Amino acid sequence: MLRQQLGDIVIDRIAESEEPNFDPLVFFPQSRAEDWAAHKGWMQPHALHPASGWLILTLQSYLVRTRHHTILVDTCVGDHKKRLGKVTPPSWHMASGGVLLDKLAAAGVAPEAIDYVMCTHLHSDHVGWNTRLVDGRWVPTFPNARYVMSRKELAHWQSVHDSHPLESLADSVLPIVEAGRADLVSSDFALDDEVWLEPTPGHTPDHFSVRLASNGGDAGITGDVLHSPVECREPSWGSLADFDAALASRTRRAFLERCCDTGMLVCGTHFPSPSFGRVVPHADAFHFAYEAA
Repeated sequence: MLRQQLGDIVIDRIAESEEPNFDPLVFFPQSRAEDWAAHKGWMQPHALHPASGWLILTLQSYLVRTRHHTILVDTCVGDHKKRLGKVTPPSWHMASGGVLLDKLAAAGVAPEAIDYVMCTHLHSDHVGWNTRLVDGRWVPTFPNARYVMSRKELAHWQSVHDSHPLESLADSVLPIVEAGRADLVSSDFALDDEVWLEPTPGHTPDHFSVRLASNGGDAGITGDVLHSPVECREPSWGSLADFDAALASRTRRAFLERCCDTGMLVCGTHFPSPSFGRVVPHADAFHFAYEAA
């Protein structure tokens, strides 16, 4: 299922890739091999690859079309980006093919039609298509868009970049700021009464999720407050990339409590297909009930 209707809002999944890409014991350092025995049955084959045992984390954006705006939430890895690292999947490095732009076109949206790009945080797999390479320069991929970023988040990564240069900041974030396309906001910013940000810190210093509402319908685009449906069952598990794992865990449980049994549509940024679902109770934690594909 690639599309959901929320009142007057249309939400499309724009997937850049969906493949086994992380060893679960590496991605969730607090987990042990025996912990996964209880989860393999319901996680396989969609969220946990049955042969390799690796997590399947989708890289995707959410295209949100309201009555007033066309919005892209996060922009995946992007093309022609140097992405080498100890835990970074090799497929992220110097990717090419324009997958995200092709899928936007298939959804009927040209880059020029995007009004807002919302960056839930500034990790490399969420900002890559902010820019594209033109004549050796990084330029905004969405030339008419305002790029919404947390001011606090940018300040943090800028300070890191000043001492330890970050490729993703240099090629996918700072060119947006330099082009005058960035709107630096607090993480509780509201675009209007249908689209607003919800502070969900911990994974990064000022991470936010995106909330949507229309005609009585309610939805939330997670960003990285959740990575995998296993975190609904195990909300205390921190990921390898968490800035503050303890805060991320508290934030995650609070987010799940707010969603649970409310009928809210949850759009999992890294959740495997179909990615849309609802949070329901499970023992002393939660379960992600997928929408039927």
